[in-house]
Amino acid sequence: MSSAPSRSSDPFAAAIDVATVRVVAAVKAVGASNPVVLIDGRSGAGKSSLARRLVAAWPLRGRVQLVALDSLYPGWDGLAEGVESARELILNQHARGFVGVWQRWDWDASAHAEAHAVDPSLPLIVEGSGIITPVTARLSDVRVWLESPSESRRRRALDRDGETYRPHWTRWASQEDDHVRRDDPVAHATVVVPIP
Repeated sequence: MSSAPSRSSDPFAAAIDVATVRVVAAVKAVGASNPVVLIDGRSGAGKSSLARRLVAAWPLRGRVQLVALDSLYPGWDGLAEGVESARELILNQHARGFVGVWQRWDWDASAHAEAHAVDPSLPLIVEGSGIITPVTARLSDVRVWLESPSESRRRRALDRDGETYRPHWTRWASQEDDHVRRDDPVAHATVVVPIP
């Protein structure tokens, strides 16, 4: 018998389960073969966890592509620039039926690395802080905002990234604050999920 806690006893996992069910239903309702899903929320809200669960539970035939903005942000001051790269190189191209090509940001080298392609004929999930804006909303079908208390998010983010993230928490949170004020992602979200 496993000593690991059941998913039902883990409020975070249970909330991600609920979010997955809601997003799967929203994807099915779109009725397209290549829908675009955006997952936004502040750091530590559960965006990556939801994205992984959504890929595993994807309701349509074939595979779904996943792009994490952590691979596009050009460093700790690059939230807005990473979102703009995703809009220009990935979302605009997908919407126009063209292959999108983006380069991964190598955080250790502080430079762009290998290139990746996004197939416009396939569904796409883009997850990351800042991704829901008035402009990206028009380029997507399902938009998910994860709302979570600051202390819970901070604990999860630091548990995940350790001391690497600790000195950057405040400067990154300030960019997220700017995004929320400027872009009002909750108003553009089609699914809003509370995460404990």
